[in-house]
Amino acid sequence: MTRLLCLLALSVVPLPAAAFCGFFVSGADADLSNDASQVVLMRKDQRTVLTMSNNYKGPAKDFAMVVPVPVVLQKAQVKTLPATVFKKIDQLSAPRLVEYWEQDPCRPEVVYERSLRTRLQSKAPRKKMSKGRSAKLGVTVEAEFVAGEYQVLILSAKEANGLETWLREEKYNIPAGASEALAPYIKGGMKFFVAKVDITKVKRDQNGAVQLSPLRFHYEDTQLRLPVRLGLLNASGKQDLIVYILHPKSRFEAANYANVFIPSNLEVLDEVRQRFGSFYAELFDRTLEKAGGRAVITEYAWQTSSCDPCPVPPLQASDLFTLGGDVLGTGGGPQKKIRSRGKRRRPSKRPMRSGGRGQPFFGSFSSWVLTRMHTRYDQKTLDEDLIFVPASPVVGGRGSQGISREEPGAVQAAGTNNFQGRYIIRNYWSGAVACENPRWGQWGGPPMGGSKAVKAATDLANTPRGGVTLGAVVKSALPQLDIKGKPQPVRPK
Repeated sequence: MTRLLCLLALSVVPLPAAAFCGFFVSGADADLSNDASQVVLMRKDQRTVLTMSNNYKGPAKDFAMVVPVPVVLQKAQVKTLPATVFKKIDQLSAPRLVEYWEQDPCRPEVVYERSLRTRLQSKAPRKKMSKGRSAKLGVTVEAEFVAGEYQVLILSAKEANGLETWLREEKYNIPAGASEALAPYIKGGMKFFVAKVDITKVKRDQNGAVQLSPLRFHYEDTQLRLPVRLGLLNASGKQDLIVYILHPKSRFEAANYANVFIPSNLEVLDEVRQRFGSFYAELFDRTLEKAGGRAVITEYAWQTSSCDPCPVPPLQASDLFTLGGDVLGTGGGPQKKIRSRGKRRRPSKRPMRSGGRGQPFFGSFSSWVLTRMHTRYDQKTLDEDLIFVPASPVVGGRGSQGISREEPGAVQAAGTNNFQGRYIIRNYWSGAVACENPRWGQWGGPPMGGSKAVKAATDLANTPRGGVTLGAVVKSALPQLDIKGKPQPVRPK
């Protein structure tokens, strides 16, 4: 059966809100915690390129991640990436807060541009178990290599008890009950990716959290499946999972769970700008609750070549190349030097369309679709791995700068994916009305000039919850969430 690794975080101790579909094991008898994890899946045909990123808070000791994978991975299939690639894809697809100003109702209507398209090793020491002991436990080291700060082992096992014993005898302090959680994956023929970290090679952020280099690997498989059950091994609270899927043509959705779109195009009060993350977390939690708690919420589905509005520039060919374009045959990578025989040719004076520094742009990148899906769950709401399948394109959350051109929360079928979580602060005209037939509802940037602000809600797993009352800050009526809304300002006629 097809399997796929994801990031559904789990450490050796229960976590309040984390994400990693494997678990951390420690080389010391100490607590580890993981509070921010993301996964990007780049898919074409039956090949998947998976990139995962984690940080953790704990002692400066070596530790490792243990994750099920469908095949034996070799060194050429595994690499580390710069952390900036995750920051960009998160900001680009995150729910966004925008602000518009109502223009003078007595001036001629102005047509604003609705979108802006911008092209813009050394091994850590490890005491090895004898081959005889490993064989007795039914554990085989299928491959071993170093990738950045990670010492990687690919293991196969015949029995879950044997794998748990092997990890413990290798001095890994693993969660209680690991055998039961590992058993279904061993029975399904899965291998286990063990990435041990040399803590001396990693950096810490300003809060003291270790910043691990994102790990990327690729393989062939027939389905897109996330083994999220491992993430519940000893979790005591809600687990937060965000999955990004990149595909040449399609957005994706869950095949075995309910799918819900986040209500978008809502007008909110000005005070939301100070607590946008908490506001969105409350909206997300209410949406998931109304869906029965067992659902996957789509927050973004858009072509990679554009965005409207854009918290950051759209993904470039160089970004897609980094995330897997090099192994999916999409182009966009560094140019190959071609040797020619005979007379040397002069270089062409025709400018190259660039998709990044030293990387040519390929038009095929413009058709790729980025889908962002988000869920929070516990043992009551999740009892099987997530399976993702292609879905039809949709539009929503584009609402034009006017008030009533798109119904709040509306999602419609379309020929191209243009859906996003978008929330609006509107500054209504409060100046004099010096004409007989005012034209209300003309919206744009600040009256004195300047750019329109776009704010993205990021780090949602750690955002404070419970401090925002939706009915008090949402001006749009949204019956599906029992939000009555607030009246629009009275206009002079």
